[in-house]
Amino acid sequence: MSKYKIPLFKHAIDSAIIFLSTFIAYTLRLEPIQADYFFPALVVSIITFPIKTGIGFLFGLYRQSWHNVGVKDLSAIIKFAAGYTLISLVIRALLSELIFWPISIAFIEAMILIFGLSLIRLTRRVVYSQRKKALIKSKDKVQKRVLVIGAGEAGTFIVREMQRHPESGLLPIGFLDDDVIKQKQNFLGLPVFGALYDLKQVVDAEDIDQVLIAIPSVTGDVITKVVHDAQEASVQYRTIPGFHELLSGQASMSQIREVDVQDLLRRKPVQLDLALIAHYLKDQIVLVSGAGGSIGSEIVRQVVRFNPRKLILVGRGENSLYLISEELQKNFHGLNFLCKVIDVRDRNSLEHLFSREQPNVVFHAAAHKHVPLMELAPEQAVLNNVGGTKNLVELALKYKVSCFVNISTDKAVNPTSVMGATKRVAEYTVELASRQAQSNQRFVSVRFGNVLGSRGSVIPKFKQQILSGGPVTVTHPEMVRFFMTIPEASQLVLQAGGIGQNGEVYVLDMGEPVKIVDMATELIKLSGLVPNKDIRIEFTGIRPGEKLYEELLTSEEGTNSTHHEKIYVAKKGSMDSEVFENYLESLFFAASSGNGEDVKRVLKKIIPTFSYTETKKDNSLQKV
Repeated sequence: MSKYKIPLFKHAIDSAIIFLSTFIAYTLRLEPIQADYFFPALVVSIITFPIKTGIGFLFGLYRQSWHNVGVKDLSAIIKFAAGYTLISLVIRALLSELIFWPISIAFIEAMILIFGLSLIRLTRRVVYSQRKKALIKSKDKVQKRVLVIGAGEAGTFIVREMQRHPESGLLPIGFLDDDVIKQKQNFLGLPVFGALYDLKQVVDAEDIDQVLIAIPSVTGDVITKVVHDAQEASVQYRTIPGFHELLSGQASMSQIREVDVQDLLRRKPVQLDLALIAHYLKDQIVLVSGAGGSIGSEIVRQVVRFNPRKLILVGRGENSLYLISEELQKNFHGLNFLCKVIDVRDRNSLEHLFSREQPNVVFHAAAHKHVPLMELAPEQAVLNNVGGTKNLVELALKYKVSCFVNISTDKAVNPTSVMGATKRVAEYTVELASRQAQSNQRFVSVRFGNVLGSRGSVIPKFKQQILSGGPVTVTHPEMVRFFMTIPEASQLVLQAGGIGQNGEVYVLDMGEPVKIVDMATELIKLSGLVPNKDIRIEFTGIRPGEKLYEELLTSEEGTNSTHHEKIYVAKKGSMDSEVFENYLESLFFAASSGNGEDVKRVLKKIIPTFSYTETKKDNSLQKV
């Protein structure tokens, strides 16, 4: 028995159209039907009715939702009519000697079926939509009048969704778009009122309640201008995600959200060489260390797009691994993945995992990254950031991993912090492994700056301070940082891994550096508050290990371009392998002994440009 319940009323209407289509076809063919031909028309109707009904079931006509009818439903009707036409022509050929059955009847009947069945469904959809609108009005639901910024694919898709779902309380009024050609057109029955700079006038003239930014590719400066204009016009503003966040490539109403500070820093979408990435990820066993962290978990989400044979998630935080595993189970049904709670310092557990799973690609994102905390625990920074990297690269060499990508940081350049110095040593460790690699292996590092919204980063901290009523604490009025969104950084990491020059350090184009105080100011404004009036900004002084500005390259490195416009390769010298291994031995001895000052002194020998902070007996810190 079918699990679908077919409404009797709908079935009766469809049956009537199907049965009468033959009589109507004969009438149109004979203009009008003559009495002598009434009997043949009746016989043909009786013969073909069960056939039409059966084909209707086959194409799911009776399971269609009339008030949500769409292109797929109309396509099914056309297929139904075409299938019936072919069968009726065969039956007519067999019975043409016995009954008057002109060949044209089949084609006329097909047109009647398409027209009749489509018309009744479209009529029901229109009636349903009008009833929904009337119902909303009857319940005194006030719809927000929405002005959509962008009349492109995303903007029109969102408007179509609003029109289909008036219960959302969003009523699209029109568009703004800087494209002069679009300004002369209507889209989905709505006008393009003008360019983006007309926002304040249109908001006032059209009584707009909400501005929706629906251009995923737009850059941050455009969003900032729209937000400022909307604030001046005292109107609510919202946005859809940028392309970096749209894994599916298509926005939806459920993704409409408040404008955040990362939107103000949005850059042009990364143009990925998908074929290059797919070449080294598809059907491969991919291991991600630090898979529960901000960068590691996003790398996992991006890797899934390229259909790996298996995904291995490694991390020491069980809760973060649990969260990303739940997300994968919900969003990627059938994905073959494994979660392992392992500390990258645990060589034996890693060895067991590598020997059993035999990964082909490794993304190493596990690291201690909090600068001030690592100043107070330099031995832990070494054991995790250097020791963990050393364990993974040696196992990658032993088990013939084809591609190893180490996630590094701009703080590794001329480091002033223990964290940055250990990440620079981790880069050296990967470079040393590249010299020992076989011809079909490659070991690379990818260096980039801060990522917006990562755990422990400045944006979540600012948001919490604003929610608490302030003050928002900034270390120095001149402090600047490079910023990148988590999806953008992760996508470029995947791209760099595919470029495939063994032993290289890749540097991501981070754009222009941003003043931290400017970010704090914008975040306060986005919260609907006034900086230094509603929320005070307080300068607390530079913390141990911090710089006023970060660098992506040392003075001796410079860069060479790659075929990707946002990825560069650092020119670098190399350290003698034996000398470096001796340094590592001294470094691990100092770290295992718990002697933080010895750790810093060895780091200084490895990295002459490292300027570190020495802990005095009173536990205060002094720059050396």
